[in-house]
Amino acid sequence: MRWLNTAVIIVLVAGILIFAFQNLQSVTVSFLGLRITAPMAVHALIIYLVGMATGGSLWALMRWAVRKP
Repeated sequence: MRWLNTAVIIVLVAGILIFAFQNLQSVTVSFLGLRITAPMAVHALIIYLVGMATGGSLWALMRWAVRKP
């Protein structure tokens, strides 16, 4: 099982690195008057981190709401 976990991690990291190196061109994203110009891989990373934060917060809120009598 340890080898399977290691293999999955290696495949995921390889996929992330391939994505990052293939998307080095800069793109501009605008939202509510803010403009960010950065490589597409950076934008994807930012979106992933925001999704982790909001998803984790939502999950914690749902668990708290269910446990509350």
